[in-house]
Amino acid sequence: MARLVLNFLLTLSVLVGVTEVSLAHFSHQGVTAPGDIIIGGLFPIHEAVEAMNYTGSYSYSFPQRPNCSRYDIQGLNQALAMIHAVEMANKSPMLSSLNITLGYRIYDTCSDVTTSLWGVQELTRPFSDCDLPTNSSQPVQPIMAVIGTASSENSIAVARILNLLLIPQISHASTATILSDKSRFPAFMRTVPSDEYQTHAMVKLLKDNKWTWVGIIITDGDYGRSALESFVKYTETEGICVAFKEILPDSLADQQKLNTYINKTVDIIEKNTKVNVVVSFAKSSQMKLLFQSLQSRNVSNKKVWVASDNWSTDRDILKDVNLSDIGNIMGFTFRSGNVTSFHQYLKDLKIENEAKINNSFLEEYLKQPDTKNAKEAVDKLINNTYSGMVFSIQMAVSAIANAVAKLCVNRQCKTPTAVKPWELFKQLRNVTFEKEGVMYNFDANGDINLGYDVCLWDEHEFQEHDVVAKYYPTNSSFTFTRKNLSDIENVVSKCSNTCQPGQYKKTAEGQHTCCYECLACTENHYSNHTDADTCSKCDPEYMWSDANSSTCHPKYYEYFEWNSGFAIVLLALAALGILLLFSMSALFFWQRESLVVKAAGGPLCHLILFSLLVSFISVIFFVGNPSNVTCKVRQVIFGLSFTLCVSCILVKSLKILLAFQMNLELKELLRKLYKPYVIVCICMGVQVTICTVWLTLYWPFKDKMVQPKSILLECNEGSKVMFGLMLGYIVLLVLICFMFAYKGRKLPQKYNEAKFITFGMLIYLMAWVIFIPVHLTTSGKYVPAVEVVVILISNYGILSCHFLPKCYIIIFKKEHNTKDAFLSNVYEYARKSAENIRGLTGTDPQSKTENSVYIISNPSVVPEEKQVSVPKIDNVA
Repeated sequence: MARLVLNFLLTLSVLVGVTEVSLAHFSHQGVTAPGDIIIGGLFPIHEAVEAMNYTGSYSYSFPQRPNCSRYDIQGLNQALAMIHAVEMANKSPMLSSLNITLGYRIYDTCSDVTTSLWGVQELTRPFSDCDLPTNSSQPVQPIMAVIGTASSENSIAVARILNLLLIPQISHASTATILSDKSRFPAFMRTVPSDEYQTHAMVKLLKDNKWTWVGIIITDGDYGRSALESFVKYTETEGICVAFKEILPDSLADQQKLNTYINKTVDIIEKNTKVNVVVSFAKSSQMKLLFQSLQSRNVSNKKVWVASDNWSTDRDILKDVNLSDIGNIMGFTFRSGNVTSFHQYLKDLKIENEAKINNSFLEEYLKQPDTKNAKEAVDKLINNTYSGMVFSIQMAVSAIANAVAKLCVNRQCKTPTAVKPWELFKQLRNVTFEKEGVMYNFDANGDINLGYDVCLWDEHEFQEHDVVAKYYPTNSSFTFTRKNLSDIENVVSKCSNTCQPGQYKKTAEGQHTCCYECLACTENHYSNHTDADTCSKCDPEYMWSDANSSTCHPKYYEYFEWNSGFAIVLLALAALGILLLFSMSALFFWQRESLVVKAAGGPLCHLILFSLLVSFISVIFFVGNPSNVTCKVRQVIFGLSFTLCVSCILVKSLKILLAFQMNLELKELLRKLYKPYVIVCICMGVQVTICTVWLTLYWPFKDKMVQPKSILLECNEGSKVMFGLMLGYIVLLVLICFMFAYKGRKLPQKYNEAKFITFGMLIYLMAWVIFIPVHLTTSGKYVPAVEVVVILISNYGILSCHFLPKCYIIIFKKEHNTKDAFLSNVYEYARKSAENIRGLTGTDPQSKTENSVYIISNPSVVPEEKQVSVPKIDNVA
C-alpha cells in the first residue's frame, strides 16, 4: 500500500513537471539544519509572486517556479521563531537525555498556493524511491512533520498533499473553520483557535457596543469566504445587519486590478455614512492601500476598524497613514506567552554570519533598500515581533518535541526510518505538553484554543499595541483590562436612530431589519427598553397605559369615596336630616297633647319620623368601598323604611277620606276597614315579602367593572326586576296616598293635612320619575350618589311638607295651636261649605244632613251665630 502511495506521489511530481533541475534550484530558496528528526517549515517570506507569462517563447517542457516579490519581514520573523524554538528544544533535557536532536527544512510560500505546493514537493521528495538529488552523495532525510502555513488557503492545499502520508501539519496562524473538519483534513492541527471563535467574538463585541450597522471586507479565497460565512451567520442571530460586503482579489501581483477594487471599496465606505464600524479579514498589504486611499480622499474618519488576526499586528500598515485620520483600530490577536527568550535570541543573532552560512532568507533581508546595516536590521526584527505568532510557533515545536520524546523512549531514533510520520501524528493527537507551567493538548478538532487578546492601536506608542480586553471562548465573554474606552464606546453605528422606550421598530418590506422607523405604542401597550421589536400588551384586567408608554400603570379602584366632595355634602345633608328628626321627635313628644300634633297623626307621626331616620341612615351604605353585605343591606333598608313611612301616610290619607266621605254606605265600609296598624302591617308585609324573595333568589352583590384606566367597584342589584318591583311597590303606595289626599285638599287652610300629603307625595313621584332615566343613563362611581340624592329629596320632601309647618305653628304660631282657634277655623270652613251648598241647591243644608254628627260635642263653646253643622272627625283629624 505504501508503495502505491509513493508511486502516486512520484506520478504527481511528473504531472506537474517537477524535474531534478528545478528541485535543486528550489532547494536553494530555504534554510536547513540537520537532525535526527526533521521538521518542515512553510512561511511567507514574501508577500506575492510575479505573474508568469505563458505566451511567446515559453517552453512547455520546463515548468518554472514563480519569482517571489515584496519581501515580508513578518514572515522572516516566523521562520526565525521556528529556528529558535527548535534550538531550545534540542537543549532541553527532554531530548538531550535521549541524545535526539531536531532538524528542519524551511521554505518560502510567498503567500501563494502554487509556491506552497512547490515547497511541499520539496519536503516530501525523499519519500519517492528514485527522487534523489543528482548533486548529493547522501540520501535526503524524510520529514516527520510540517509547521505552517500562515495562510488558511495555502494550508488547505498543503494539507491535501500531506494527508496522503498522514504527515502531521501544525499551523501557527491558519484559522479557517473548514480545517477543523477531520474527515477532510485528518492530519491537520493548529495552535490557534478557528475563525468560528473569532467571528463569534467579533459579533459579541459589536453587540455589546450596540453596533448594528456594519460593513465587512475580506480577501477572496478559502480563508476570507469562510470568515464571511461564519460572520454573517452570527450577525443574523444577534440582530446585526451587514450594510456591505466587499471582496478584494487574492493576488497582489496585479496592482492595477487591486487598485480598482480598493477604489470601489472606498466609494462604498464613503457612500455608507452611517456605517462607522468595519470588520476586515483582508490582507495587511490590502488594508495599507485602503487606508492610504481613505486618507487621500479625506473620507469621514472616526470609524472603528475591527481587525482579524490576519492584519491586527502588522505595524507597517500605518507607515504612511495617520491613525487619527482613519479612526480606531481594534485588533483580535492570538493569546501569547512570554517571548523574552526570542527577543534575546534576535539580539544575540550574528545576522551577517548567519546570512552567509546557511540562511538565504537573512541574506536577502540584508539586501533590502531600507536596511542600512546589521544593527538596524536586528532592531527592525525585534520591533516586528508579534508575541502571539511567536508563541504559537513555539507551542507547535514543543508539541512535536514532546511527541518525539515519547516515541523515542523505546526505540532507536538515530536510524532515519525508526519513526514514521503517521506514528508521530498519532502521538501528537494524544500528547500533553507543558509550556510556562501550563499544560496544553489538542482537542478533538486538532486545535488548541487559548482565546484572543483585543488590542487598541495607539499611534503615539507605535512599538506596542495596548491589550484592552481578553476573550474567553469557553463562556464567550470579554474581560476588559482597560476601563477608559470612551473613543470606542461613543461611536454610533446604526442604520436608524434608537427607538426609545414607548416605541417599537417597524421595518419596511425589503429593507434590512436594522433600518426602520420608530412608531409609538398604542394605548394599553408598552415597550420598556430601547429598539423594541414589538410592544407588549398590558394586562387589561388590572393594568393600563397611554399611547407611547414605557410601562403599564396599575388600574386604581374607583368607587363613591367617603372623602369626595359630593359624598361629604350628601352625608352632611343626611346628618342634618337626622338632627332635624331628633329635634322634631322631641318637640312632638313634648307637644303630644296639642291639636297640631294630633292633626299630624298622633302616635303615627313618631313612626313616620322613625322611618325617615332609618331612611337617612341608609345613605351611609351607599358611600365607600362596597361589600356584599352593604350591597344587600342598603336597598332593603331604604325600601322597608320608606315603605313604613308611606304606609303611615296612607293611613292618614285614608282617615281624611273617611272623615269627609258623604256617601254613608261607603263611609260605613271605610270605617270598618280603617284599622291603622293593621294597614301598616299589611303594607309592610308585602314589601318584606318582595325583599325576602330578592335576597333569597337574586341577592345583590359586590361587582367590578373594568374600565380603561380604573376598576369600578359597584353593587350589582342581582335582579333589576326585583329592584324595580321594590321601588314600584313604594310608588304604588305613594300614588294611592296622593289620590286619597287629593280628595281632601280643600280642608281648612291652617290644618289642611291632605294638602301637605299631596305636595309631599308629588315631590316623591317627581324625584323618582327623574331618577329612573338618570339611573339608567349614568355610569361610574356616582351612580349610588344619584339614588342618594333622590332618597334625600324624598325624605326632605316629607319633612318639609308634613312636619316643618307644624313645627312652625308649635314654635312661632302658638295662638293657632288652641282648641278655640282650631274650632273657629273649622266652623269658618263649615259655614263657607254650607253657603256653597245652599247656593248650589237652593235648599237648607240641615235637611240633607239630618244623619250627620257634629264636631263640637259641647256647642256652648261656640257662639250661637257660629253654630253650623259640620262633619265629625274623630280625635280632631
